[in-house]
Amino acid sequence: MIQIRKADERGRTRLRWLESYHTFSFGTYYDPQYLGFRTLRVINEDRVQPGQGFGTHSHRDMEIISYVLDGALEHRDSLDNGSVIRPGDVQLMRAGTGVMHSEYNPSSEDFDHFLQIWILPDEQGLAPAYEQRHFPLDARRNVLRRVASRNGRDDSLRLHQDAELYATILENGHSVIHELAEGRHAWVQVARGRVRLNGLSLQEGDGAALSDEPRVEIVADGAAELLVFDLG
Repeated sequence: MIQIRKADERGRTRLRWLESYHTFSFGTYYDPQYLGFRTLRVINEDRVQPGQGFGTHSHRDMEIISYVLDGALEHRDSLDNGSVIRPGDVQLMRAGTGVMHSEYNPSSEDFDHFLQIWILPDEQGLAPAYEQRHFPLDARRNVLRRVASRNGRDDSLRLHQDAELYATILENGHSVIHELAEGRHAWVQVARGRVRLNGLSLQEGDGAALSDEPRVEIVADGAAELLVFDLG
């Protein structure tokens, strides 16, 4: 079974400095049909204006992943971490017992375009932690590159959850296949471009939930970038 979440059906937040699309219920946007999928709780597509950003705020008991598509995102937190992440970088912040952090666009000219992802942890009250990895374009081109996993396999970020996250950048006509073990589920999020997922057409911003499917097969209709979640 495949359920498609169309891009233009997502929730939307528009502020002077931010445009954000919410795949699942978030903030003031609430849809009882879209509270998350399995342990995947949030996928927000954010565009932040130059020199603007999210002031210091708190999180707890959540695995928070940031994936930059364009521009740069400056991160600072109460664990004394500070960095600027750019396309190819993937950041994981384990909020655990509580973290304060801020996220800003350090550019004076360019928008920052990124995906923020929340995954529920397998237990509450974990010690807060922070990781960041760079995954070069060549490591993601026309292959599914594991970027986060429960055990940190293949030098991926380490999640406290039975979940894996893969990233790929597909050239026109190229395809990737991910086999799903029995009882596993998948979410596919199209960050850019157009693809066919098990024969169904998806466009930029679309997502899709897969259950009781033996595999995820994605074919690019033009250049495309997407994320694939393998979930328990």
